[in-house]
Amino acid sequence: MTELSSAYTIRILPIDCLPKFHFLDLFQKMLKTFLCLRIKEVEVKKDTEDINKPKKFMTFKEKRKTLSRMQRKWKKAEEKLERELLEAEASESTERKLKLHTETLNIVFVTYFRILKKAQRSPLLPSVLEGLAKFAHLINVEFFDDLLVVLHTLIESGDLSYRESLHCVQTAFHILSGQGDVLNIDPMKFYTHLYKTLFKLHAGATNEGVEILLQCLDVMLTKRRKQVSQQRALAFIKRLCTLALHVLPNSSIGILATNRILMQTFPKTDLLLDNESQGSGVFLPELDEPEYCNAQNTALWELHALRRHYHPVVQRFAAHLIAGAPSEGSEALKPELSRRSAAELFETYSMAAMTFNPPVKSSSSKRKSEVLQGDSFLNEDLNQLIKRHCSEVATHLPLDFTKYLKTSLR
Repeated sequence: MTELSSAYTIRILPIDCLPKFHFLDLFQKMLKTFLCLRIKEVEVKKDTEDINKPKKFMTFKEKRKTLSRMQRKWKKAEEKLERELLEAEASESTERKLKLHTETLNIVFVTYFRILKKAQRSPLLPSVLEGLAKFAHLINVEFFDDLLVVLHTLIESGDLSYRESLHCVQTAFHILSGQGDVLNIDPMKFYTHLYKTLFKLHAGATNEGVEILLQCLDVMLTKRRKQVSQQRALAFIKRLCTLALHVLPNSSIGILATNRILMQTFPKTDLLLDNESQGSGVFLPELDEPEYCNAQNTALWELHALRRHYHPVVQRFAAHLIAGAPSEGSEALKPELSRRSAAELFETYSMAAMTFNPPVKSSSSKRKSEVLQGDSFLNEDLNQLIKRHCSEVATHLPLDFTKYLKTSLR
């Protein structure tokens, strides 16, 4: 026993020698676990409806026709027992599920609101904004006004990254598209913020933010089509086409797919495809107000540049939009492109793996042989030209130098 204790001694290190643990990283990961919660009010209602749906039992006439007296007696006792079990299971499961979901959401929202109120410059804020964007449809209506004010204050502060500001916009419109429809709240300041900051996206580090942008545009313009004016839709379509020129191909595809949906949702925006249309005022591309930039007086010339893009899917979308986004005909999209959402197309044609999608077709062997033959002909003509030129020059040079040229050209 003494030998073991002497062989295995425990060494206690001072606190300064221990590795430093980043508690903020731990807290961020803890907050991100909230995103894995599958709590949706609609699904809970569907479950309760399915559970509470009464089971169909045999009528007395059916029993008398098909069953004997003893069988009817056993059937009656069996059905009574089944009714009692169903009532017990239904009441217990629905009550437990609703109670558990309510308690869980209360804890989640208390955590989020506490960080928003007391630690707005904390590195935990991105996880909070992402969580609010996911569970915004479950927030109580009483908190809508205060929450929208906080989100707008965060955007105006300038302390957020572009991705975080997109999460703020996404949360605000998720709130307004659900129970917030009954409230008299004008979200124009969020439209203006997104419109004036679109050009912060590019083919570099902010390219991944395009996915959140596509989700924001779907909630802001497509799902709120009745609250969106034609001028606002025209301005966004024009600026999105300009943005599609300087982002990666998957982002361009997602943006053009969004413009396709907007042009079908707002049919009068096809005037942007007409070069001869006239209106009052001059288009002001540098103005940050989508309602007053006179977008009706411009045209989507960017589509002609995108039609010459090196990516075939971008070319296809540009040609489709130039034709007016038809649903039939030669310029209509294939089902694998038309039935997918903009976010799905962004993921499908992602270049994160540093590969071309679709892959580049290799040239045929016949084409390669033609190229090689052409190169050989060029090399022969070039060698003959050099030899002839050297022979002409050699007549005017000494004999020793001419011998040197001949030996070097062999």
